[in-house]
Amino acid sequence: MQKVYSQMDTAPAMLDGAFWLSSGIILFLLVLSGFFSGSETALTAASRGKLRGQADKGSRGAERALKITEDNERLIGSVLLGNNLVNILAASMATALFTRLFGESGVALATLVMTFLVLIFAEVLPKTYAITNAETAAAAVSRPIAIVVLIFSPIVTAVRFLVRGILRLFGVTIDPDSNILAVREEIAGALQLGRSEGVVEKEDRDRILGALDLRERMVEEIMLHRSGIEMIDAAVEPAEILEQILQYNHTRLPIYRDDPENIIGVIHAKDLLRAMYKRINDAEDSSSPFKDFKIADVAMKPYFVPETSTLDEQMRQFLRRRTHFALVVDEYGTLQGLITLEDILEEIVGEITDEFDPDADHGVKKSDDGQFFVDGAMTIRDLNRTTEWDLPDDEANTVAGLVIHEAQMIPTPGQVFSFHGFRFEVIAKDGNRITQLKIRPL
Repeated sequence: MQKVYSQMDTAPAMLDGAFWLSSGIILFLLVLSGFFSGSETALTAASRGKLRGQADKGSRGAERALKITEDNERLIGSVLLGNNLVNILAASMATALFTRLFGESGVALATLVMTFLVLIFAEVLPKTYAITNAETAAAAVSRPIAIVVLIFSPIVTAVRFLVRGILRLFGVTIDPDSNILAVREEIAGALQLGRSEGVVEKEDRDRILGALDLRERMVEEIMLHRSGIEMIDAAVEPAEILEQILQYNHTRLPIYRDDPENIIGVIHAKDLLRAMYKRINDAEDSSSPFKDFKIADVAMKPYFVPETSTLDEQMRQFLRRRTHFALVVDEYGTLQGLITLEDILEEIVGEITDEFDPDADHGVKKSDDGQFFVDGAMTIRDLNRTTEWDLPDDEANTVAGLVIHEAQMIPTPGQVFSFHGFRFEVIAKDGNRITQLKIRPL
């Protein structure tokens, strides 16, 4: 009887010891799971700009966080691998523990208990803290996560190749050098969110996005078409040239000889007036001070640029050459239009007008019934910026070009088209060129 009682006394003690040991291990695994979950959220949500600022101030943690987030795919793969390992191990140990204590019903009980613990303490709690203190948490966890990434890197690499191979079977290809979060898209998304929440003004958003788009847009998209260029014939009399200069709204005008395609120079109004004033003062015969006056001698050498140049590069060229005016040519050297530094700046700050600008209304007028009268030559980008619409500009640069592209014809006044969620009515036309449209959102 004494042996039976001694065995019954030692069984609870062994059970208590195993229970507390298993419970301690499960608790430790839950802490690890919370660490992995919070680290993933902190490192992916942290602003690289803020981390760079902290790194420049001497924060080694922020510098490590920047380094390990350069390869987001490897980072996320390593963290997910570690998180899944500890979660599966914790669930297995909890199932074994509860089965030993409660028999077959212990499986369901372990599922309920572990679901609650993992949800609260390993997912919601650490991720909530990490997303509210993203940069601080990212810098703090950067060292241990860097070690985890180093350890799991071979496994993650193998998994990466396997996943890409499976996706390739379904026709999905992934650029190995592409970032999961593009910087421009991240900035654009943040600006749009700020705009919707009222934190960022529309003008500020447009200016920043306009500056970011300069690398993606070509000169041909914003240039003044050749049909609208004001030119001076070098063969006309100096007095007539002066009259033309005074009538035009621009200070720089191209000069051609015989053929408008034959551009021989660009005249600045101030240079012309200065040369003529000097002629008047120096002339011995006051009745004909402009005898033998040649405007080509005063004109500047023309500056030609290809139509495929990016706006960013062209702006740099303007600043480098200290000029504001360029003639645009195509691949055959044929004149296509002209572009100025002001045109590029307008893509950033919006329309720039003064007391001499006849287009102070920006080409858009809204009627009382909610319809918009739009100049056909207005660019789609400017229209979207003014009205906050989202008309596509992939196939055409101007509103008139968009209508012609979608209609697959040159419409006549009075014709109505509906596409992209808008109603377009042609109001006026000059030759084959649509000059005015009436647009209404559907």
